Amino acid sequence: MRFSVAFMHRLCFFMLLALVAGCTAPRAVINSGKVTAPGKFKAGVNFGGNIATEPIGQLDDITKAAVDAIAKKDSVYFDAQIETATRALLAYALDPVGPTFDFYLRYGVAPRVDVGYKFASGVHVFDAQYQFLGPTGTPDSRGAGAVNGAWYGSVGLQYAGQSSDWADKLFLDKLQPILQFTAKRRDYTIPLIFSKSLGVEEENGSIAFGAVYNHTNITYGFEPGRLFERIGSDVEKIDALMEKNSFGSYGFFVNAKLGIKYVYILPAITIYYQNYGDYKLLNNTSYSYSGLTFIPSIGIQASFGKGR
Repeated sequence: MRFSVAFMHRLCFFMLLALVAGCTAPRAVINSGKVTAPGKFKAGVNFGGNIATEPIGQLDDITKAAVDAIAKKDSVYFDAQIETATRALLAYALDPVGPTFDFYLRYGVAPRVDVGYKFASGVHVFDAQYQFLGPTGTPDSRGAGAVNGAWYGSVGLQYAGQSSDWADKLFLDKLQPILQFTAKRRDYTIPLIFSKSLGVEEENGSIAFGAVYNHTNITYGFEPGRLFERIGSDVEKIDALMEKNSFGSYGFFVNAKLGIKYVYILPAITIYYQNYGDYKLLNNTSYSYSGLTFIPSIGIQASFGKGR
């Protein structure tokens, strides 16, 4: 992880950009180990941030002045600056930096199963959660074994898919006519959640913690337009590139649900480590990425419905 004098300035710049056009698949874990009771709904909004060390470090190596200078040229030759730009674009696609916002709805379909839909910064997300530990009632209709401070446990599966227009939201957008970078990704997230009830059947909320695994499949490519290479006295156009890769992210989380019966505040922090792997880049170059991602969040949640 590399820091410089401009590190925090760059981070603030990206965060402000993403406020206007965020595009980060949600990987924060905000649920407790207790699923939504059958026939009941939960709805909420969540605000957070995706702070990833690798893309921040890569983007910090590029200056806007250099990008402007390259973009003004009729023909561009592959050099260290172009190689740095391609590394930065791919790093940002692997783990976009910026604020996140989502709203969601969950529904209890069975005594130990609920499903959810989330719209997160332009990304459609679907998930399901199975509760294997603890009672299954509500504060108004307590389940068997429900006591103050009961433990709950569950496992979930979340899917999110997105296509990238990340470059259009960075100062690197001026290089798009030259590099024509595209990326598509699919994320599968599996959280293992344990929580302790505050009150009976989480009447006053819960404290939760656990481990989480995320698997990402990514397809990316460059179709250079005005990019060339000098080989002796000859000039050749740089070939296009299209590749697929995948990587796993391992993390842990702590969250809380604080309120009473129907309305709660949800603070959370999720931390991942990922070795993104080795990626082919233009002109037979390659680069290996790895780093930490910090995802703080806070939200508000309401429960409603008659149940069954």
